Amino acid sequence: MILIKLGGSVITDKRTYRTFNRDVALRLCREIKDSGKDVVIVHGAGSFGHVAAKAYELQKGRIRDDQIDGIVLVSRDTRELNALVVSALTEAGIPSVSVPTGSCFIMDDGVLVIGNTEIVRGYADLGIVPVMMGDVVLDRKRGFGICSGDAIMKCLADIFRPDKVVFVSDVDGLYDRDPKIERDAKIITNVNDDVLAAIPPETTVADVTGGVHAKMRAMLEMCSDGRECILVNGTVDGRLRSLLAGEEVVCTRARK
Repeated sequence: MILIKLGGSVITDKRTYRTFNRDVALRLCREIKDSGKDVVIVHGAGSFGHVAAKAYELQKGRIRDDQIDGIVLVSRDTRELNALVVSALTEAGIPSVSVPTGSCFIMDDGVLVIGNTEIVRGYADLGIVPVMMGDVVLDRKRGFGICSGDAIMKCLADIFRPDKVVFVSDVDGLYDRDPKIERDAKIITNVNDDVLAAIPPETTVADVTGGVHAKMRAMLEMCSDGRECILVNGTVDGRLRSLLAGEEVVCTRARK
């Protein structure tokens, strides 16, 4: 089984509030279908979650009263995006169902805790792909917090023990500097703990959930002797399909 995260930077336009890149999302879903692989899907919140989450500082937990409005707004928007992703998967021929993050997981002082695994396991056992997303969830100590798609991926990796973990983003991989700003930024094709430690987090693409540097840290934590974790560019037509088929593509591979 392969665990796949469709990044919010790919399936939405993060510059414009609540903008779904339907054509790109549908193409990626079809590439997943073409692979013939058993998958579990997570997706980022993109412009459906990050804009309001940042404005209300939800990642800091409860610090002011008007954040309640932010929780309601982000919850509504991320569920709308989740429904659009499930619709694209269904259109591509992949039976799938929405599993809201807060129905299974809770946070404890900013750390995601695995709660009820029966729901995601049950759908997967039926041959239905559970689809989870980055979202605002309850936190035992902070009241609430932002649960990133990357944190969900780590939990699902523990639950399903996938053969491969794939993060689909809008960049070719991890760079030594932000490629969206620095034209001469160089891609790093293989990353381990030492390599990542040498790259300052502030020099990579960032957002309220930590950006590419945090993503790569999560990937390294999911690596094992029998499992590879890969960051690949989903904006390039066919690249995800080629990767899932076992072909060599431009990407960054995380290795212990």
